[in-house]
Amino acid sequence: MIPTLATTHRMASCGDLRNIDEGKTIRLSGWVARVRDHGGVLFVDLRDRYGKTQVVCDPVNEAVYAIAKNLRSEWVVTVTGTVRLRPENSRNENLETGEIEVVALELIVLNQSMVLPFQIEGSDDVNEDLRLKYRYLDLRRESLQQKLLLRSKITHIIRDYFHRLHFAEIETPVLMKSTPEGARDFLVPSRVNAGKFFALPQSPQTYKQILMVSGFDRYFQIVKCFRDEDLRADRQPEFTQIDIEMAFIDQQDIQSVAEGLVARLFKEVMNVEVPVPFKRMTYDVAINNYGSDKPDLRNPLVITDVTLPAETGFKVFDSAITEGKLISGIRIPAPSVLSRNTYDDLVERYKAAGLAGLILFRMGAQLDGPVVKFLNDDSKQAIVDGFGLKDGDTLLLSTGLGTKYKIILGNLRLELGKILNLVDENQFLFHWVNDFPLLEWDEEEKRYVAMHHMFTSPRDEDMDKLGVDNGAVRAKAYDLVLNGNEVAGGSIRIYKPETQSKIFELLGMSVEEAKEKFGFLLDAFKYGAPPHGGIAFGLDRMVMIMTKSTSIRDVIAFPKNSNAQSLMDGAPSDVADKQLRELYIKTTHVPVK
Repeated sequence: MIPTLATTHRMASCGDLRNIDEGKTIRLSGWVARVRDHGGVLFVDLRDRYGKTQVVCDPVNEAVYAIAKNLRSEWVVTVTGTVRLRPENSRNENLETGEIEVVALELIVLNQSMVLPFQIEGSDDVNEDLRLKYRYLDLRRESLQQKLLLRSKITHIIRDYFHRLHFAEIETPVLMKSTPEGARDFLVPSRVNAGKFFALPQSPQTYKQILMVSGFDRYFQIVKCFRDEDLRADRQPEFTQIDIEMAFIDQQDIQSVAEGLVARLFKEVMNVEVPVPFKRMTYDVAINNYGSDKPDLRNPLVITDVTLPAETGFKVFDSAITEGKLISGIRIPAPSVLSRNTYDDLVERYKAAGLAGLILFRMGAQLDGPVVKFLNDDSKQAIVDGFGLKDGDTLLLSTGLGTKYKIILGNLRLELGKILNLVDENQFLFHWVNDFPLLEWDEEEKRYVAMHHMFTSPRDEDMDKLGVDNGAVRAKAYDLVLNGNEVAGGSIRIYKPETQSKIFELLGMSVEEAKEKFGFLLDAFKYGAPPHGGIAFGLDRMVMIMTKSTSIRDVIAFPKNSNAQSLMDGAPSDVADKQLRELYIKTTHVPVK
């Protein structure tokens, strides 16, 4: 038993009792999961979040039996009874309490339940909107409870890990200044400052940097963040970050701390040994070799560029070489085989996605394929050598240029991995992607924007390129990737006001605008800011991966649906005119969706 659970209504939980408790008189409380009639004797499965216990209601005890006959699913009851061993032929090995049962001496109904909109026990195949409307019932399901309990365990380990490393857990404001860059802010009107608004934080970025200036050299926080953006399976308007910032460090220091956290979580929560340090690759390698800035390294396929002679004999390749395009391919090693129907389907779909085409080669005693007859011997040998082709291998080739071309090939790589069953779903492969571009060109706005955020420091050796060759400037930025998911991202920050002002200028922000939005941060930098940097983990996504869920909605107690609505309580909702008047707000038009 767990003594700390002892209360007026229970002496133990429904998951506590074992054969060593035989003969004890016990009191349990919980929900009726199921009632079964076995030849006049009623068996009640009593459930709480700790487990289930079988309760026996015998007709000999008339008072108990009379109550038990009327029990229905999800009624709340208290049972007082005697623990006895089940007969050997009726023990349940799949239940932790399966060796015992409780013979009811007293049965009290604490509350009844209406007929359920869906069954708690059994199939998980319930419409998600219905589950979210009755979330309090959905949360009684064992599978969902276990995920949230695992999340609770994870946050406990996180706090213990950082406290042991002398990090200070410091809360930052939920009502802050709106500085819209990137995602859209959630705005909160201020009643006492008419016409002015707070914003809910997209992250505590500026606050944690100011904490570094304030002398708190090691900060962490498990913090709520908010972004008013369109939703998908792994995105919510409010989400949780494990936020970390450190002073007097470099990139390696932060990555080591992050690796230690991940290794401890996976060991203590999943009993999985995660070897550290993690593999590292540059952004350029990730894009060129995998077609993604968050490649899934469980997939062994790689995108390779090949150099062919100036004249190959095949018009498509010759034109590509003349135009300066890349000739790239994905080698599929034997014994994996790509069927003709699958190949034809891939050609059709990936041409529609933007590829010039997909050329098929097979390697046997010699190179074979539809276009081999056009290639000269030097070109055929260059293909064999360039891709390391061996007997039984298949090769898909295409031509193109730029990041978009490599991303399309990256999507093809992922799909081939699934089609050919090359990915071990039980494997956890972490790696770092470093050296992201500092800035990227926004074609719509015709200006440079920050790839990570505007407080990210350029690499020291690229400082002289600022304002000269902005696209070539690399950032001291890094993402932690797990199985094709970005689970954490961070950077070394700018800590000198003149450098930060220069970045604001390159992003098209005037001196006045920079001062109005971020003057407090620039001022703080003038009073002895230390070198600092940090990283933030997406807690929801980490828990989603660790529980093998398909949506973060399954690891958040009260999530919103795909329309950013809480179906259980009806949020967002209309508010009274009086409330709007107090905030000096008037609605003039509500768009029809």
